[in-house]
Amino acid sequence: MRVVVQGSELAAATAAAALASVGHRVSWRPHPDQPWAILQRADWLTREPELLAQLEAACREGALTVLEEEQGANVPAEAADVDVLWLALAPDQRQSALKAVEELAASQAAPLVVINNSTFPVGETELLESLLGHAGQVAVALPDMLEEGRAWQVFTRPVRWLLGSEDAQATEQVRELLRAFNRRSEVFQCMPRRAAELSKLAINGMLATRISYMNDIAGLADTLGVDVEHVRQGMGADPRIGYEYLYPGCGFGGPNFSRDLMRLADVQSASGRGSALLGQVLDINEHKKETLFRKLWAYFQGQLEGRVVAIWGAAFKPGTARIDHAPVIPLLEALWAQGIHVRLHDPAALPALREAVGDHPQLTLCEGDPYEACTDADALMLVTEWKCYWNPDWRLLGQLLKERLILDGRNIFDPDYVAGRGLVYRGIGRRADP
Repeated sequence: MRVVVQGSELAAATAAAALASVGHRVSWRPHPDQPWAILQRADWLTREPELLAQLEAACREGALTVLEEEQGANVPAEAADVDVLWLALAPDQRQSALKAVEELAASQAAPLVVINNSTFPVGETELLESLLGHAGQVAVALPDMLEEGRAWQVFTRPVRWLLGSEDAQATEQVRELLRAFNRRSEVFQCMPRRAAELSKLAINGMLATRISYMNDIAGLADTLGVDVEHVRQGMGADPRIGYEYLYPGCGFGGPNFSRDLMRLADVQSASGRGSALLGQVLDINEHKKETLFRKLWAYFQGQLEGRVVAIWGAAFKPGTARIDHAPVIPLLEALWAQGIHVRLHDPAALPALREAVGDHPQLTLCEGDPYEACTDADALMLVTEWKCYWNPDWRLLGQLLKERLILDGRNIFDPDYVAGRGLVYRGIGRRADP
């Protein structure tokens, strides 16, 4: 098929590469705010496993054409009469989506399927279809289900696609478009368009609720002197609950997850059915982003001026270079407000952090060796659970950390083992002393 992909999101880059890799003729038009020249150097793209290599290979082989900004907004002549327009734009780029649909509908009389792969308001797919020219031009919803750090794997070996379509011919067109990725088992879950759009938001709302509920329980466990890991195991063993997304931590983030939650809150507000539950979920998460600071404050009884703290991890999750809505920003602000100097290490996210906070006088970014961040520090905070942090040299940490304090924001360490090495351990709902 002849496909035009529009957008500069991870979903757009992945769709362009994956569809081109299986024989479709793909034209990719990045958004003017992030043209290809910028995307090629973006940390989030260069560090996404396989993706950049797949894009470059598709370009070399001629299956993928990247349309530069100076080529204008119109679809080029060689891409006329396309079969599919794949929209993967940011939530604030709705006007670009509307413009792309209007222009293509005006220049093409042939059948067309518009795939809305963007997180727009519920009902937006129907609006897009209203701009099309005739009954053979249809818009469907295919919500973005990718995960940063494994986008290529999720797209090419999907567990499911939520397909919102009320047109049998359009449904078959989408199935044919993605047939190469639907061979192991049936992955399409078909439903009306609005149902698919709302399902995507509701899924992330439920995941966020589980995380925030577990974080709330971890706070109660701290107060009662209970190890929250026992509680987590007890809850997860109940078949009605299960273990997924029951790991307490110092707050979640990420561009897509956070945007989807805010979009769900907007949908509920606009419908006149504001959700007290979702509001509490978001409030708990923001509160948890400073939980490591509060533990530091409690341990030193507020005597923080002039101390040095090491932080391992800034990215919102392992495997990505992004810090969008990550706990590290509010944590840094809280530490700096108390006169604390921070020495921070992250395998991928230092450029993004430097861009976000600049050259702050109370921040030292440590590249290479994570132990460099711990030199002369009073305490170590674990914020992102990169694999390189899971099994540290405890003897060396005991020598480097002046107060021998470990604040584990992801509960990846064994409290008793850490304490047995002569260090003080404080986690989320867990603790142990030497």
